[in-house]
Amino acid sequence: MNEAFYQKLKKILNEKQIMIEEPLDRHTTFEIGGPAQFLVLPGSISQVAEAVKLCKEENMPYYIIGNGSNLLVSDKGYRGTVIKLSGAFSKISIDEGQYTVRAQAGVLLSKLAGEIAEHSLTGFEFAAGIPGTLGGAVTMNAGAYDGEIKQTILEAVVLDQEGNILRLNKKELNMGYRTTAIQDNHYIVLEAVFGLRPGNKEEIICKINDLNARRREKQPLEYSSAGSTFKRPTGYYAGKLIMDSGLRGYRVGNAQISEKHCGFVINKGGATASEVKTLLSDVIEIVDHKFGVVLEPEVKFLGEF
Repeated sequence: MNEAFYQKLKKILNEKQIMIEEPLDRHTTFEIGGPAQFLVLPGSISQVAEAVKLCKEENMPYYIIGNGSNLLVSDKGYRGTVIKLSGAFSKISIDEGQYTVRAQAGVLLSKLAGEIAEHSLTGFEFAAGIPGTLGGAVTMNAGAYDGEIKQTILEAVVLDQEGNILRLNKKELNMGYRTTAIQDNHYIVLEAVFGLRPGNKEEIICKINDLNARRREKQPLEYSSAGSTFKRPTGYYAGKLIMDSGLRGYRVGNAQISEKHCGFVINKGGATASEVKTLLSDVIEIVDHKFGVVLEPEVKFLGEF
């Protein structure tokens, strides 16, 4: 353990907020990953800023997570500090008069969509089944069922690498398909504001229930995964290319292309990161050879592979 760094961390956070050699399979939806040298659970924006500043001063690598979806952590873990924005960053504030919603980065999308529905506001139903937190969703412009974060977001409050808090409007966020200025500049999302429309509460809830039913029917939700594994290639669907390549159910160890939806890689139980990485490489090579399309993983990789 880096005792000197730990002692400095304790000046920012209390001991209960600091985990040493914490297995990251407990903090990812894939349920895969070795230990983080340090995992910290800040309780305020100032603690996030101070933790990031300390990491930079001490040349300590750091990485921000929420629910740990869309993430594959190396079996060797991560020799750095993981900063997890979760329960302490879950505040939601709804202005029914202005039809706006302000929410913090650690709130689960499912919870946020449900809260919005309870206030009879529409436009966020698509996000109800995305297995992640708001921070990650804004960072990557997450989307599903013809909806994307960029359609309703008004602004995001972020922390830059120097510890400054910035407010970025929709234009400044420069959101595209799974890309944003947040990724480009390595900002940390703290909260976001959305502009929605008034609607009928029962119809909104019905739509959410319908989308969730469709997800349960078509997606392998009974297994651990990182969600949709590959980005959608222009003019194609990744899942169909994989299926048409004869890879439905293709398996490397306990990592498998879902037989239910070929766009998902699932953990059949005890899968390792190296097995997933090998499977992804195989799929990319086979699809490229058969169709001349190079698939790009949507999942992020953390640690040494």
